[in-house]
Amino acid sequence: MTEPDRTGPGAVLDGAARDARMPLRTLERENELVTVRAALEELTKVPGQGPAARGRRRGSLLAFTGPAGVGKTTMLSHVRDLADERGCVTLTARGGEREQHMAFHVLRQLFQPLLARCSQQEREELLGNWYEIVGLTLGLLPSGAGPAPDPQGVRDGLDWVVTHLATQRGPLVLLVDDAHWADAESLDWLAGFASRVEDLTLLITIAYRHDELPEEAAALGDVLERNPQRPMDLAPLTPVGIAQVMRDVLTGTTVGVDPDDEFCREAWVVTAGLPFRAVELAAKVRDRKLAPRQENIPVLRDMAAAIQDSGLADQLQRMSSQAARLAWAVAVLGNEAPEELAASLAGLGPADLPKAVEELRAGRILKHAETLEFQHPLVATAVYRAIPGGMRVAMHGEAAWELVAAGHGATSAARHLLETHPEGDEWVAGQLLEAAREYVRAGAPESARRCLERALREDPPPPLRAVVRYELGAPALLRDPLVTVHHLQAALAEPDLAPDLRVKIVIRLARALSHCDMLAEAARLMAEEAQVAGDSRIRLRLHTEHFMQAVFTADDDGAPARSRWLAQLAHRLTGRDRTERYLFGLRAWDAMVRGEPAEVALDFAERALGNGLRWTDEDWGFEVPSLVALTFLYCDRADMAEQMYSDGIAEYERQGWRGVHLSLGYTLLGYIRFRRGRLADGEDFVRAGLRLADRTGSRTHAHWYAAGALIEILITRGHVATAGELAVRHGFGGPFPSAVTIPDARTVHGRLLLAQGMHKEAAEDLAEVGRRLDARGMHNTVWCPWLSHLALATGATDEAHAQQLAEDALRRAQRFGTATAKGEALLMAARLEEDPRQRVETLRASVAEFARSPAEHEYADAQVELGAALRRAGKPHLAADHLYQGVELATRCGAEAVLTKARGELLGAGLRPRRLRVVR
Repeated sequence: MTEPDRTGPGAVLDGAARDARMPLRTLERENELVTVRAALEELTKVPGQGPAARGRRRGSLLAFTGPAGVGKTTMLSHVRDLADERGCVTLTARGGEREQHMAFHVLRQLFQPLLARCSQQEREELLGNWYEIVGLTLGLLPSGAGPAPDPQGVRDGLDWVVTHLATQRGPLVLLVDDAHWADAESLDWLAGFASRVEDLTLLITIAYRHDELPEEAAALGDVLERNPQRPMDLAPLTPVGIAQVMRDVLTGTTVGVDPDDEFCREAWVVTAGLPFRAVELAAKVRDRKLAPRQENIPVLRDMAAAIQDSGLADQLQRMSSQAARLAWAVAVLGNEAPEELAASLAGLGPADLPKAVEELRAGRILKHAETLEFQHPLVATAVYRAIPGGMRVAMHGEAAWELVAAGHGATSAARHLLETHPEGDEWVAGQLLEAAREYVRAGAPESARRCLERALREDPPPPLRAVVRYELGAPALLRDPLVTVHHLQAALAEPDLAPDLRVKIVIRLARALSHCDMLAEAARLMAEEAQVAGDSRIRLRLHTEHFMQAVFTADDDGAPARSRWLAQLAHRLTGRDRTERYLFGLRAWDAMVRGEPAEVALDFAERALGNGLRWTDEDWGFEVPSLVALTFLYCDRADMAEQMYSDGIAEYERQGWRGVHLSLGYTLLGYIRFRRGRLADGEDFVRAGLRLADRTGSRTHAHWYAAGALIEILITRGHVATAGELAVRHGFGGPFPSAVTIPDARTVHGRLLLAQGMHKEAAEDLAEVGRRLDARGMHNTVWCPWLSHLALATGATDEAHAQQLAEDALRRAQRFGTATAKGEALLMAARLEEDPRQRVETLRASVAEFARSPAEHEYADAQVELGAALRRAGKPHLAADHLYQGVELATRCGAEAVLTKARGELLGAGLRPRRLRVVR
């Protein structure tokens, strides 16, 4: 068991109460302490069996709230003492009024002291596979190159690490004081993780001022209010409690007399019952040797005024200039200011510093502690506000310079630079830009945006200004797409852009325009830039990006011409670099969706793949690797598609991309497994993708993918009612997204309507899909099977037209040439065939094709259809063979709808269905 942590930012928790000259007392908090003891009892139960066993350990969440000075910090101190008595590992942190804009500041206070004491091997074991991501977030590793994790990835990593710590080193107690001043990133993590503590050996205790919680803490506030143990609102002390404080401090001291009742009563009035003020007032009375009697009440009132904000400012003015400057420096630097840095900022030499420190401690401005720390946050606030405005700004600027010079990094300096006024300083803009990059690497995009916006106000020279605007247009910082477009357009307008930077800005701007549905503007931008690009490689890069954006545009009248151009361009290339290989990937996808022979699409997909494609390249994106994998899927190389997506998911998880990217990864991996006939397995993965999508917001692109795939799987499995409920719950209906989705959202919606018996409505949806895709020259019946579903939807009312549609689907499938495509088209044609003999022959052909296809569940369906047709044709023994094969296949796939149909046919033939376990 690790020894309880007695060092670090929160080791000394309370100003007045921890003063070495004063006892620590908790008055009138009996009910709160009962709650704390009960929580610790649950946390430290003896597990297992035997007479000492008391059941499973349970964690909990406690919170203390109340106004400043009411004793929240003292309560946390008692929680710590009680936890230490029970052998818990206790980690502490405190929010700081001046540190609210330092991302993960509170979490770093919590975990850095413990992890810093560990050996490298121990740290790697504690952080596991999250070492590089969480290590960077917690400030244990320097900011490096490579893809930045998304905020969800950082939260997931922190969740795992804290869970692991609680399991391996627990019981674990986390104490967070002044949470109303915590940084937004720490608050966000606390809000998300707090609901999990009951299942861990972990107690989280938070203290905060309820009326000062910022907007960023709204989620945490909701969690605390919904918690079974509601926040404990600490009330001011009663007159009896304040009298006890006064007598504890003054009885038996040099004042010579004990406080009388009238004096104590007035102390309660002037302190409003707040313990901090009462302790400070008692200390002032003691130090002044004032007799605590009724006749000295007027003096008591004056002394009470002196411990308020204005009184503290007056007190500082009466101190030496060295002490005042040091107090200012500590106020500017924040919690536990480094002594050397504070001395430098205050302009104090080695001989002056000890005297100034002692003077501030004697005046009860600073604590009697190893570090430079104010007695109470109220004192820190009062001192900071007492600094003249111009001096305060100058000190922040000097602090930033000192921190950078001392090697503390740009993010440490950025907190101070954000407090300064813009003066056209290129160094300031450069430091803020570097801080923003570090924050992005740590998974804190909001902090990065704040730094970049402030850097822009510095009005740096054009080359640096273009870079700042480019960084503001990063996808990781996307909040308002139109604002992103504005920043990137302004960056592109800067003079004398370096060619490499210009092409990056153009590509990022085109993507932002597409995100805003300004597709024509994006296309025009790419075309114009390609025309003026002097370098042929840059021109090709821009063309590649243009093609990639066109892939995901659902309505594009220029698609046929662009496809011809892409085919001609790809034919001339050799694949010598990444640009050419990515263009091969786009050509592969385009050939597949157009329904060209599958051999053509596969050839380009394999040439694109080369030695592998990266999924987390921030300049190129994940789209082309995804399209190449899906090309393999629809060309009956599902094994290659599955391997690529498995590799992509592993790469996402290593890099901490656990938002939209991982959602799409799980969804499409599940869809691939579904296409291979592993329906239950596919459903599980798609549901995981949908859960991940839910964390990114509502009706996002990831939702359309996941909901569409899951609805299709549920229909295939025969769970039509469940599919309908899912569609309603997720708003899966018009208007459909303008971007391409996989599977196509409107086709899935039409298939759902068809399964629900709404043939007319289904036909309208599917016919619209056909008009849209045919106009773009997209004729692949496997990628988007709208023709087959439309044939079924119209079969009941217009058999001739339905057969025409089925014949068209078969022609397209034969041109594409894969076994799955031909098997599906033949199966649909057979269902619409009226001649029993011809139906059997068509089904035989379908079964033969599916026997060579990875689509095992469709193979099962075709076998059952063939068995049913043979039974009706008077060939029961032949029918039985196919029906039993269909049952085995459907059972293995988890295709309950096919299995139900097969069993019905077997019973109709007087045969006994085999008892097989369905995969669910």
